[in-house]
Amino acid sequence: MSKSPLSKLVAQQRRRQAGPLIMAAAASAVVGAGSTALLGLSGWFITGAALAGAAGLAAAQAFNVLLPSATIRLLAILRTAARYGERLQGHAAALDALAAIRPRLFAALAAAPPREALAVSRGEAAARLVQDVDAVETRFVRLSAPWGASAGVGMALALGALAGIAPALAILAAVALHLVLARLLTRRLSAPAGAAIQVAAGELKEALAAFAAAAPELKVYGAQGPVLDRIGELGDRLDALKVRAARAQGILGLSEGALTGLVVAAVLALAAPASAPLAALAALAAVMAIEAVAPIARAFEQDGAAKAAGERLDALLQHAPIPALPAQAARPALRLQGLELPPGARLALTGPTGSGKTTRLEQLVGLRPVPAGVFALDGEDGADLAPAALRPAFAYAPQDAALLAGTVRENLRLAAPAATDEALWAALDDAALAERVRALPQGLDTWLGEAGERLSGGERRRLSLARALLRDAPWLLLDEPTEGLDPSTEARVVARLDARLRETGQGLVLVSHRRAPLALCEQAMAVETVSHPVASAISRPMIEPAKP
Repeated sequence: MSKSPLSKLVAQQRRRQAGPLIMAAAASAVVGAGSTALLGLSGWFITGAALAGAAGLAAAQAFNVLLPSATIRLLAILRTAARYGERLQGHAAALDALAAIRPRLFAALAAAPPREALAVSRGEAAARLVQDVDAVETRFVRLSAPWGASAGVGMALALGALAGIAPALAILAAVALHLVLARLLTRRLSAPAGAAIQVAAGELKEALAAFAAAAPELKVYGAQGPVLDRIGELGDRLDALKVRAARAQGILGLSEGALTGLVVAAVLALAAPASAPLAALAALAAVMAIEAVAPIARAFEQDGAAKAAGERLDALLQHAPIPALPAQAARPALRLQGLELPPGARLALTGPTGSGKTTRLEQLVGLRPVPAGVFALDGEDGADLAPAALRPAFAYAPQDAALLAGTVRENLRLAAPAATDEALWAALDDAALAERVRALPQGLDTWLGEAGERLSGGERRRLSLARALLRDAPWLLLDEPTEGLDPSTEARVVARLDARLRETGQGLVLVSHRRAPLALCEQAMAVETVSHPVASAISRPMIEPAKP
């Protein structure tokens, strides 16, 4: 049976983090063996010293105090240092692996078919990138657990054998029984609750993200009540599942405590023929043997959450990342619904609202499925071209300007990571936004807040336009670039856009309901509303071509 995409990715990261994981496993073995030896020797030492003191002054003076106490201190130091090393190396490996997994997941999401990628909401994407990936961390952190458990149990058996074979066998049987009980209880109780918690937490985060985005409208219309009720329902469901999981953990802890008491009593009884110090050593070794395998038992509890997270991540990771394509050497011609557009041509898409103009632009950049015959790029049908082959040809400013929680510079450089400040200011100037940005406290380095909340709607739209202008692409796609702008600002944007197109030789495909930007275009294509998912189009010349 072939491995899932997530399993392959985890295996790849395990190989990549082999060094730290080996060091974590070695440190865990020292912790397991050292902890068991420390407690066992301490029990032997305390019991032996008490008996020697009770036997009289001569026996007390003959008892060797220095060597056992020095060994106990050595074991304590080794255990502390090894535990620090285990945590340091294990979590370093886990965090490095997660740092590699998250970009791979985002790349897979970007590579998913448009219908699937666009169906993933912001909240769901955040839940997968954060919550689900964090659940994978346990796969790395607990990799050293078997080594520590094995060393701890091995040391416990060796110490128990000092009091006889029977105590050692009792310890081994108790460890085996503990693992079996833990596996059965977690499969029946903890794992289902963990899986349900993973799903419920994702649904709550998704709802919170969706409702937070609509908070202004909800407040204006006084619709917070139903929203709060829905969030409350999701929160109550998550809390109930957490209570269920806590009860399962309690049952597991109760079984562990009961088993520990039974094995201690059994070991003491079986070690009775030996000396009292050896019996105490064996009993405490039995306690540490159960403690040593506790991390494995607790790891069983996390299987449900890890499995649910893995299934959700596998659904995205099945898509291979899109490789970066080299910049196109020539400016490709565009054929749109039978209309031939040479490089540098300007076309307006017109039609009533809902006729499919925005959908047409999204098809050009590979954000929507493209039926055969809709458009062709340099003679190749768009339906046969992958999104990675389409996107280098287009710079796109959508109708809904999508800005990141970052600075002006960071938002602009999404389109041109290597752009100089001079180029950034030139693009802002052509979008009639340079004066506004210069007035900001830190200029290009001003933080814009979530979704550019520090800017007005028109300013966000112009920042999106400036970003598109930065991209060195043969064709510029603009969707309502001047919507919401006052006539004076619109006139400046249109004039500067016309000058920029003349200078760069870029082609333009424009969607707008306003006269000023439409005057930029030499011809128009009226998109008609049809029942077919792809709107039909009719080409007609503009009444008034763009004036020089």
